[in-house]
Amino acid sequence: MSATPESVLRHDWQLAEVEALFALPFNDLLFKAHSIHRQFFDANEVQVSSLLSIKTGSCSEDCGYCPQSARYDSDLKPEALMPVEAVIEAAEQAKQQGASRFCMGAAWRSPKDRDIERVVEMVQGVKALGMETCVTLGMLTEKQTQALKDGGLDYYNHNLDTSEDYYSEIITTRSYQDRLDTLERVRDAGINVCCGGIVGMGESETDRSKLLLQLATMPKHPESVPINMLVQVEGTPLHGREALDPIVFVRTIAVARILMPASRVRLSAGRREMSDEMQALCFFAGANSIFYGDKLLTTDNPMTHHDQQLFQRLGIHMGGSSYA
Repeated sequence: MSATPESVLRHDWQLAEVEALFALPFNDLLFKAHSIHRQFFDANEVQVSSLLSIKTGSCSEDCGYCPQSARYDSDLKPEALMPVEAVIEAAEQAKQQGASRFCMGAAWRSPKDRDIERVVEMVQGVKALGMETCVTLGMLTEKQTQALKDGGLDYYNHNLDTSEDYYSEIITTRSYQDRLDTLERVRDAGINVCCGGIVGMGESETDRSKLLLQLATMPKHPESVPINMLVQVEGTPLHGREALDPIVFVRTIAVARILMPASRVRLSAGRREMSDEMQALCFFAGANSIFYGDKLLTTDNPMTHHDQQLFQRLGIHMGGSSYA
């Protein structure tokens, strides 16, 4: 597909409009979302990304959902930054399994400049394989952001997690504005933005509406919008939260598709807990990207062969550029 002109996308959504979408009868919402999805994408195509934790654990942040925080006893073994060669080897394997983008995540509040130099080597090695590259490294300085851009990075992931109102219930070690500032630096540097959130953390429906509203009213919509369902990890503060109604999750996917019609909406964390039928509804509602592989940073993900079997049953093919 050719690039979508920004002029056809809305950036002036109001909270009442978003809440009205969430309130639609389920079938009406899905019909609306699916109809819009077909205007911008091949409805039977899903882009596949693979995610590798290149530096695990010992993070100084207190994100209530994350087993990588040094503050929680989650039985996660900390690991130092991986050798560049090992990362490239993992990327080669992901490509052989059908992934078109390789994402690298490091558990840092903010990386040091010397860390960025190593990550740039990884980015260049992965790009040499013909894959798109994405990293998530925490907060960045302008210098670090430019170094990643100069190194050829395609995407930077930095999720907002939830609404600004609910944010302090989940994280206290960095502010909502800190996240917005990093996203602005990334966008200003000309790197594509991957930004979404997590649902099922005890937030209200209004919080979910406000999260999507924040994303949809950015000057440019994120090219990728990961929608994560909370994976409850023993030892973290959010363990034991009431599970989110699957219908609510599908509604969230559908509303994201309506608000940001040209963005890739990605099924991210939590897929292992989703039935095939729930995932099929998400694809119908407008999700058209997934993370592939048996691990999503540190939590389990559906095995690759199961995803391939599901795609075959649904008549879905892999591929596509990241932005319509």
